[in-house]
Amino acid sequence: MSSTANGKNGTWRNWGGNVSARPARQVTPASVDELAAAVRQAAEDGLRVKAVGTGHSFTSIAATDGVLIRPQLLTGIRGIDRDAMTVTVEAGTPLKRLNLALAREGLSLTNMGDIMEQTVSGATSTGTHGTGRDSGSIAAQIRGLELVTADGSVLVCSEKENPEVFAAARLGLGALGIVTAITFAVEPVFLLTAREEPMPFDKVLADFEELWAENEHFEFYWFPHTGSTNTKRNNRSAGPEKPVPQLKSWLEDEFLSNGVFQVANWVGRAAPATIPAIAQISSKALSARSYTDIPYKVFTSPRRVRFVEMEYAVPRAAVGDALRELKAMVDRSGLRVSFPVEVRTAPADDITLSTASGRDTAYIAVHMFQGTPYQRYFTAAERIFTAHEGRPHWGKVHTRDAEYFSRVYPRFDEFTALRDRLDPDRQFQNDYLRRVLGA
Repeated sequence: MSSTANGKNGTWRNWGGNVSARPARQVTPASVDELAAAVRQAAEDGLRVKAVGTGHSFTSIAATDGVLIRPQLLTGIRGIDRDAMTVTVEAGTPLKRLNLALAREGLSLTNMGDIMEQTVSGATSTGTHGTGRDSGSIAAQIRGLELVTADGSVLVCSEKENPEVFAAARLGLGALGIVTAITFAVEPVFLLTAREEPMPFDKVLADFEELWAENEHFEFYWFPHTGSTNTKRNNRSAGPEKPVPQLKSWLEDEFLSNGVFQVANWVGRAAPATIPAIAQISSKALSARSYTDIPYKVFTSPRRVRFVEMEYAVPRAAVGDALRELKAMVDRSGLRVSFPVEVRTAPADDITLSTASGRDTAYIAVHMFQGTPYQRYFTAAERIFTAHEGRPHWGKVHTRDAEYFSRVYPRFDEFTALRDRLDPDRQFQNDYLRRVLGA
């Protein structure tokens, strides 16, 4: 059951390469019982416990010097309930596998993020989301979950069973226990038509409310050092299916978005002065296109160029001001930013520590190419976002602490009180949770 770490001398590293840890041991349980036993054993040995999925978080949310639980054997669909229109999956199932399996069954999630490498529990526990006018994050689509708590017992929760745990554990940061299974709401598979087109920065901001209201899923990318954006609208369609032709798909999604983009970032990292010129070319390289396909083929795309990211959720009404301030800051700072800024939305939800908890939300994500210094850019961006009562994505770089979160999350104390009840000895604590939730 125990295994060694991936990396030299038992070191674990995250996907972005900016976090590493040396756990005392790693465990790969093959069942919920084995996982519960590992949690009890850790307590006896005086070790803390963390579960880690694919390591797509840029924060140290999964890092531990105690016992690291790897869920890769806890995968697959437990069951599909066609009357309730739900699917129950093991926590270590990658989103990609879930999406493929659902499509084979003629089913789909309503909304999803743009990456599908993560495990279902890692994605939901950190608040992974896409963009949507009426549909929220992946966690907002959870209808039930199973959790191994600090004493090794298995807790099942939903709106009817343990509702106060359900309210928080859908996005639990790994602080309440280890999620072992999740039940998602699903619907019959449908078609989405994507319309991608360039649009000037000022026009997107002037028309933002309209673009948001008229489209089920609206997002855009702004290229720093330019006045250009690339917009994407996804709406349900009666068909017919019209996927991106394979060669075109390779050219645009692999060659331009991954291959050429990677080279451009290498050039930019070596010679930052070239970045504004590259940005002008990049912003013009992507031409308008439209295609129709099943949801996961429209919502998700491969991301092979490694980066570090900060993302903040601001009230939707504040997005225009925040972006204008961000653009002004980049223009006067002398910073050279080679990655586009991504803007998405989510409706208010009722999850205790969801970034969209209780308010209609817009997300602004800033990225830096892996290996380039990002602190100055992220610090200046964070100053803008926090002035708008921004809530940082739990899995992306930020410097906020419990004192800040208690101000921007009205139900923060509800979460910490539940944590006191479920994990009084802080079996699932690590440095990150100590900072964001308090000791």
